[in-house]
Amino acid sequence: MRRMMVGMSQEKLGEACGITFQQIQKYEKGTNRMGAGRLHHIARVLDVRIEFFYEGASSDQGANGPIMVDGQSRSITDFLATSEGLELVRAFTAIKDSKVRRRIVDVAKAVAAGGVE
Repeated sequence: MRRMMVGMSQEKLGEACGITFQQIQKYEKGTNRMGAGRLHHIARVLDVRIEFFYEGASSDQGANGPIMVDGQSRSITDFLATSEGLELVRAFTAIKDSKVRRRIVDVAKAVAAGGVE
């Protein structure tokens, strides 16, 4: 998720870490385990504290905001980890008019509640 948030490809992250993009894919999918040293290096490359990668970590402030700790944060994180979630957030934050953003939120709530088809 963090790699996608900063717009970094698996290839670029791999290059920065001295490994192949295939190895990054395996780490992201959970196919391969990652050692502490590699995790620390990836955290530095992605500019986050290492706690960012641990579910249930303390609620201290990380380098880029609060670290996720509860179920709601986890569901938000899961959403942002999808390409649609990230695309939606980027598009939404690009909207400068606060009234338009508010209307979009209202529409999304209505659709989620089943009020709009």
